[in-house]
Amino acid sequence: MYFSKSGWRVGMLAAMAAACCMSNWAAAQGLPDQDSKQVVEPVFRVSKLVPPATDGPPITIAAAEPTMVAPTKTEAAPVESAAPAPHPLDPALDIAYRALDNMHRNVRDYTATLVKRERVNNMLGDAYFMDIKVRNERTTANGVVPFSVYMYFKKPRGVEGREVIYVKGRNDGKLIAHEGGIGSLVTVQLEPTSALAMKGNRYPIYEAGLENLIVKLIEKAERDKSAGDCEVEYRQGAKINGRTCTLIQVKHDVKRAPYDFHIAQVFVDDELQIPVRYCAFEWPTTPGGEPVLLEEYSYINVKLNVGLSERDFDPKNSAYKFR
Repeated sequence: MYFSKSGWRVGMLAAMAAACCMSNWAAAQGLPDQDSKQVVEPVFRVSKLVPPATDGPPITIAAAEPTMVAPTKTEAAPVESAAPAPHPLDPALDIAYRALDNMHRNVRDYTATLVKRERVNNMLGDAYFMDIKVRNERTTANGVVPFSVYMYFKKPRGVEGREVIYVKGRNDGKLIAHEGGIGSLVTVQLEPTSALAMKGNRYPIYEAGLENLIVKLIEKAERDKSAGDCEVEYRQGAKINGRTCTLIQVKHDVKRAPYDFHIAQVFVDDELQIPVRYCAFEWPTTPGGEPVLLEEYSYINVKLNVGLSERDFDPKNSAYKFR
């Protein structure tokens, strides 16, 4: 999500009519506490349900037993008048709907560090680290506050210093972006779904953020519930950077429509009551092989309702490097 290391950087530098070396510069001001000054790799302490990926953020495994294991199949109702049998995904859907309601009612904005990695065209990309500011769309007495995103890229080195702003309904629907170092001399506007903006990414920027993540999870769960069989496990006590989470794992043994993953894991922060990590794996490429990482997104150092304003999503903000 949100631009590959090589794709639109090449286009921007071409617009400068010269190949330039990237230089590093200090992180933008106004981002999440001291962690915005250095790249902090998240540490995951979870039950060993699937093997961790080896080329992304380090993962520490701690053994644990599931607190609840849902049945692997939905049984038919014994009599015609009986209520439908519960589905293994029902508790997960209940958690997701409550999380979405919580976002709508109580979360105006937030800051976080997003760590994302995606497989595009069967190629697993690097882990990207970015400080983000997100303002949820909502209606106030003064009108509609539009969905807004600001991103400052910290890692890998080739994208360090990149900044991106997207505000729904503004700038002709385009995102505004520049590279780091000498690349900051050129600011571009791109259609979020254009080939350049989407190169190396699975989703456009307007699908970023926690609320959009919850909506996607609900869509997948409702789809899978309607499709029939799946195996669901619920485990308490998972840890992400010291924060306690409930882990929900969904598994499809058989690769068939409409399933788009073999295994998916959702980590719900017990205090914040929102999902802060999602990862999905494809089916093994060989019988008995390991699941193949498809995508993963982790939100760490989440701070809710910090009071973001129009200035935080304005390219003219003096703390930013847009031109």
